[in-house]
Amino acid sequence: MLKFGETVVKNKVLILIIAVLMLIPSAFGYLNTRVNYDLLSYLPEDIETMKGQDILKDEFGKGGFSFVIVEGMPDKDVEKVKEKIESVDHVAQVLWYDSLADISVPKEILPEKYYDFFNSGDTTMMIVFFDDTTSADGTLAAIDTMREITSEQCFISGMSAITTDMKHLSESETIMYAVVAVVLTSLVLAVTMDTFLIPLFFMLSIGLAIAWNLGTNFFFGEISFMTQALALVLQLGVTMDYSIFLWHSYKEQQKTYPDKNEAMAHAISVTVGSVVSSSFTTVAGFLAMCFMSFKIGLDMGIVMAKGVIFGVISCVTALPAMILIFDKAIEKTSHKDFIPEFHHVSKFIIDHAVMFLTIGLVLLFPALYGYKNYDVYYNLDSTMPAYLPSVTANTKLSEEYGMNSTHMLLASSDLDAKTVNKMLNEMKEVDGVEFTLSFNSIVGTAVPEEIIPEEAKAKLKSGDWQLMMIGSDYKVASDEVNAQVEKLAQIARNYDQKSMLIGEAPATKDLIEITNHDFSTVSIMSIAVIFLIIAFTFRSVTLPFILVAVIELAIMINLGMAYYLGDTLPFVASVVIGTIQLGATVDYAILMTTRYRAERHAGKEKHEAVSIALLTSIKSVMVSALGFFAATIGVAFSSEIGMISSLCMLLSRGAIVSMIIVLTVLPSLFLLLDKFICKTSAGFTPEAGNHPEQVYTSERSALS
Repeated sequence: MLKFGETVVKNKVLILIIAVLMLIPSAFGYLNTRVNYDLLSYLPEDIETMKGQDILKDEFGKGGFSFVIVEGMPDKDVEKVKEKIESVDHVAQVLWYDSLADISVPKEILPEKYYDFFNSGDTTMMIVFFDDTTSADGTLAAIDTMREITSEQCFISGMSAITTDMKHLSESETIMYAVVAVVLTSLVLAVTMDTFLIPLFFMLSIGLAIAWNLGTNFFFGEISFMTQALALVLQLGVTMDYSIFLWHSYKEQQKTYPDKNEAMAHAISVTVGSVVSSSFTTVAGFLAMCFMSFKIGLDMGIVMAKGVIFGVISCVTALPAMILIFDKAIEKTSHKDFIPEFHHVSKFIIDHAVMFLTIGLVLLFPALYGYKNYDVYYNLDSTMPAYLPSVTANTKLSEEYGMNSTHMLLASSDLDAKTVNKMLNEMKEVDGVEFTLSFNSIVGTAVPEEIIPEEAKAKLKSGDWQLMMIGSDYKVASDEVNAQVEKLAQIARNYDQKSMLIGEAPATKDLIEITNHDFSTVSIMSIAVIFLIIAFTFRSVTLPFILVAVIELAIMINLGMAYYLGDTLPFVASVVIGTIQLGATVDYAILMTTRYRAERHAGKEKHEAVSIALLTSIKSVMVSALGFFAATIGVAFSSEIGMISSLCMLLSRGAIVSMIIVLTVLPSLFLLLDKFICKTSAGFTPEAGNHPEQVYTSERSALS
């Protein structure tokens, strides 16, 4: 690797020019990568709700839909609003009461159930169907246009409206995420490093890697909004350690090699091996998410893993080039080390090892209980700001019409009006069902068929299928609506075996069932992969159990705190935290373990070896954890998107919890289990003949 380091040093200007020029295609890729704001679209394509949505789009030309509530407006004006909406691109159909009868027919002569469906107090309601899916670009553009052409008396509700607001909110916050994360991280680095200017070059180097990562997402076609929001702060927090290590290695090599170019070449050589090895656990944690059947795991896993790889590349190419080119300016901003050596802290922890171990064991039980029982939400709008137009509209829909969710039923077109009417009457008896609507049932009952426009009938009956709507008083993702969906689906199958109940609530029910299985699988897989990496690295039977157990305790405490704080977490919290906190912070434990092994191999007795390992690791672990904390905490407090805010809060808190547990419980376990560790692990005794200083991240621990 020394030749590689020498090549980088020799071509530092060219490397920096290439790194900057790569921003051009990266910007093109970033601007042309579609962002998907619909998490339900990541469900497996072979499940019934996804198949049903494809049928709805292919057979009826319909995808998403919205309820538009018009307040305090005469029918003639409402009709004009309807005509305006019908003229909007990607609006497939608008249903209002004039879809059942001519507007000249007084609404009052309609059957009461149909009058009540379209009217409540001084409001009237229409249903707008779009010709594409809920979160398609055309659908979101149609929502924006509808808002522009309608008055303040019109309220547009539904998942497409929520998704539109989510898009605008996310786009407005993206730059803020970057600014807040960079500023807070730079402040931490300015205090913890030995020069005020080096954080700037760390940020520039990591910024290049982030840009390359986001730009190459172009090849995927699209990424989820959650991936895009988290990619920046996570890549910053996770890969910052690599830059810190290169800088420390460079300063250390200068003691041996006075020529700065030569010192940097050796520093790069040392850094490549250590940083590549250190990134294994993080990449493994991210890639474990790729095995989820809920495809957002694949989306997040690849993008995050790719970000770590780009971070390593930038660290050993662009960053050394910047440091050498701007070396004089960096030296002028040098300052004394503000962080103490923590001799007293280290001594206190070692002297009270039994106490810290006892505290860890005591915390395990409430942490496990909280981890198993914290509340989870699955619907995005539950944590969206109340001032958003879609949230206001959904609230009005619930208050005026008693609807919190709407299901769509696809049934065979062979079902006659009498059978359909019987089926829908049975469905109306199910708890929480507010209404059922079908043109076949209308034809067979109170409204004469001749006053129903043929166009309206044709758009709800096409080929092999006919479409019906069922309004529910229950909110999406609630236990009540999930039970309701099961009952409705069973009733439908009793009349038509190939019927499909689709919509947001049925899809969310599938999401709950699929992710519950997915998350447990991914959690086991990420633990197993990191377990094997640790076992291979240390050639140990016991250390994988100890190190993974320590970080898993930190994860349980982190997620368990949500239960005791009364927080409701997004459904992806367990898998995101379970993989990222494990993969990113297990390095803290590996760092200390490497030094502990080196000291035992050098002949130190256990107390001295553990004391040295703890003392030399405290500063490195603290800087790493505080950097991760700084990269995520600002976004946690500033983002108005509940899911992003919650995940960043968990990530920032997880870094601190892992730091505390590693610095207190892990050395206590080393003292308690030293005899077993030495007997079941290679390289812990002088006569073993191993060279632990050459193994995983040993240089990093030595420089600490």
